[in-house]
Amino acid sequence: MKAVIVTQTGDPEVLQLIETAKPLFNPSEVLIKVYASGVNRADILMRQGRYGTSKQAPSAPLGLEVAGVVVEIGSEVGRWKVGDKVCALLKNGGYAAYAAADARHCFPIPDSFSFEEAACLPETLMTVWSNVFQRMHLQAGENFLVHGGTSGIGTTAIQLAKAFGVRPFATAGTDEKCHFCEQLGAIKCINYKTQDFLEVLEPEGMDVILDYIGGDYTPKNLRLLKPDGRLGFLASLGGAQSQFNILEVMTKRLTITGSTLAPTDADFKASLAAEVEKHIWPLLENQQFKPILFRSFDLGEAAEAHKLMQSSQHIGKIVLTVGH
Repeated sequence: MKAVIVTQTGDPEVLQLIETAKPLFNPSEVLIKVYASGVNRADILMRQGRYGTSKQAPSAPLGLEVAGVVVEIGSEVGRWKVGDKVCALLKNGGYAAYAAADARHCFPIPDSFSFEEAACLPETLMTVWSNVFQRMHLQAGENFLVHGGTSGIGTTAIQLAKAFGVRPFATAGTDEKCHFCEQLGAIKCINYKTQDFLEVLEPEGMDVILDYIGGDYTPKNLRLLKPDGRLGFLASLGGAQSQFNILEVMTKRLTITGSTLAPTDADFKASLAAEVEKHIWPLLENQQFKPILFRSFDLGEAAEAHKLMQSSQHIGKIVLTVGH
């Protein structure tokens, strides 16, 4: 089969399309014929050797989420059958013509969704649900700020917040992107290149902030939070080191948390997937939520897809398509 591997850590050019054997799968897994694979910021960090503690190039193909058709099932799998259209969260291996997935980490593709749209769902939905609704307990009526509002995570978080009665706010890097966030449901989006988000939003105050910048954003985020506010980190693109006033955390009873989805164990992901399907799949089916698909690339153009993501010119998700 065709697959894209990381030949060594580095720039997008280290991605190479190769021919390799189909993946083996265990009794609790299904083998998926992949038609589309989502591209995520974590893929960039893995390619660069900056994801988690590992500095090495991943040995398996990149790719944390796919959409396709089940072609084989393990002996312990009860829910799925050959021919089912599914999207799935993977540990790795999505940039390929076939991928093995834990049967518990698969979702049915809604009838109105293309494979490309379905490939946008698992990683972002599970990341947002885990961090925003589980870890930070975002509630209806609260103020919620997501930095990078036009990223895959951002567009997902804004729509889900609106669907669950939350008051969403966002930051983005251009006026065009800010307008898009507001059209999507954000009450206000701040262009961080021309305005200070703390100055603009301090009169509102935030109950929950989702951040992947870190660095100098951290003390501003903490100042912006209301008493009992919660700050969650998904990454540290602006720097992993931050200085802030601990007394502010104490006096406002703030909670600081964060997570990475990929390294969590299979049982955790299975429990999370069940919650996501229960709470979010009805929103997909009545079109209260729709993934924002910016552009699709052929599998062999993975390097171009990574360049686009690194440029931050996109709005929403980037997907690789696999021809068979």
